Amino acid sequence: MLTENDISILRELAKKYAGYAALPVQKERMRLWRRLNSGPMERPMVLVDQLPWNELDVDGSLRCRIADPYWRQLEERLRQTIYKWEYMPADMVLNPYIALYVPAARTGWGIETKEERIEARLTESVASHRYINQFESLEDVEKIKMPTITRDVEAEKLVREQADVIFDGIIPWKFCGALLEDCGFRLGPWDWITQWMGVTDIYVLMMDEPDLIHAIMRRMTDGILGLQRQCDEQGLFDAVTNAVHCSHTFCEELPRPGCDTDHAGSQDAWGFGLAQLMTSVSPAAFDEFEVRYMMETFEHMGAVYYGCCDRLDDRMDYVARMPNVRKVSCSPWSDREHFAEVMPDRFVMSNKPTPAVLALDSFDLEQARQDVRRTLAAARRHNKRVEMIMKDVSTLRCDPSRIWAWAKMAVEEAERSV
Repeated sequence: MLTENDISILRELAKKYAGYAALPVQKERMRLWRRLNSGPMERPMVLVDQLPWNELDVDGSLRCRIADPYWRQLEERLRQTIYKWEYMPADMVLNPYIALYVPAARTGWGIETKEERIEARLTESVASHRYINQFESLEDVEKIKMPTITRDVEAEKLVREQADVIFDGIIPWKFCGALLEDCGFRLGPWDWITQWMGVTDIYVLMMDEPDLIHAIMRRMTDGILGLQRQCDEQGLFDAVTNAVHCSHTFCEELPRPGCDTDHAGSQDAWGFGLAQLMTSVSPAAFDEFEVRYMMETFEHMGAVYYGCCDRLDDRMDYVARMPNVRKVSCSPWSDREHFAEVMPDRFVMSNKPTPAVLALDSFDLEQARQDVRRTLAAARRHNKRVEMIMKDVSTLRCDPSRIWAWAKMAVEEAERSV
């Protein structure tokens, strides 16, 4: 239950958020994102995300105070959003309402990760993992349980009552579906499988026991399809936050006309898929162990963001076969010139500049600028829509000004590139 002090904290954060969300620049950036995502692009867009927040709290504004887990999650999100707006806004958009997750009870996949960890010495935000393989035979596939999700009607009623009090007279609020992943509805299972088996064992078994890997992918795909059906039946998809996988999703086509955003379906929403360990397998293996399964799950979504840190320029023809893909990740491992050349025009090139430039002993802003220019030039040469997302930042060497400067520089370069 919320205390009076908790309500006061949330109201003060909401007031600050509402002030920024009401600025005229928000509507202009929404328009620019729609032009990027639906075409034709007016200019490249820039965002920053997935940051080492433990290194960024320069003024104490990021410290959470609320104990209730539901509202503490919102407190943290508001604090981080306000911080980003004040110090490194780039092209971020603040919606003119507070987005709240629908309370829902979830079961998982029935497997606990077994691992050995080595913590980083410079930062608390990253660690090295060695995962223990828990799948040695086809019988082990039964360890994977089919996940379920249930809309918690009683908890939802309480949240509605509390939200009406908290945000009264300050800003509207909306439900944005269930919290499934921080980045949206995940369609790709490989990050989970990696934590249950370890990357090396997966590669070996792809060669030695392909039937086992296919059985795991069949089971996981059935589980994701089941979650899609459950979320569709209960209206638990997100058509409100206008974000997926660290990118803004404002577009002309979604949500569909007449969508009840309190009960949005999969065809109103974006999902995201990724298969990062597939970077080190052949395009043919990528097709066999990834594409054939994603064909089943992607078709139910309104749109899909595909990829993360995986290299995709050497297998773009396979990516292009998957339905409803709208954005494709151009990671630091991709050849960006080749990526821009082979990417179909219907996609947005979602470039991920290497975060390594922010983690060196000294930060060279001009070196980072030249890197951004090379990407923008490649996209321009091939007439492709492009966004720049600095993400997966493990450390700033405790110097937040590095990411502030990068965000400002990247927007400057995006604006001058047209």
